[in-house]
Amino acid sequence: VQLVESGGGLVQPGGSLRLSCAASGFTFSRYDMSWYRQGPGKERELVAAIDKSGGSTNYADSVKGRFTISRDNVKNSVYLQMNSLKPEDTAVYYCVASLYKSYWGQGTQVTVSS
Repeated sequence: VQLVESGGGLVQPGGSLRLSCAASGFTFSRYDMSWYRQGPGKERELVAAIDKSGGSTNYADSVKGRFTISRDNVKNSVYLQMNSLKPEDTAVYYCVASLYKSYWGQGTQVTVSS
């Protein structure tokens, strides 16, 4: 099982980033997918989740209306479109695949700063 995140970086407040997670080594379409994040000095938290079909999503209150999770079961990938970024969105973002157990990627750093 391999989950590889990409798309992180440094962005100014109000800017946008799109994170991608490429999955391999398992049947992607059977797994629910989610994005977690851990900011400096903070607990790890669930940011967004999407079910295996892509028909159901949910979001942390702190990102609702700003972030959108999506997936492509042909490309075995999940995405997180992040708009109107705030300094408090600064964190390492992790891609997670869940079925009977969870698999985690290595994370990608997102820094929101002027």
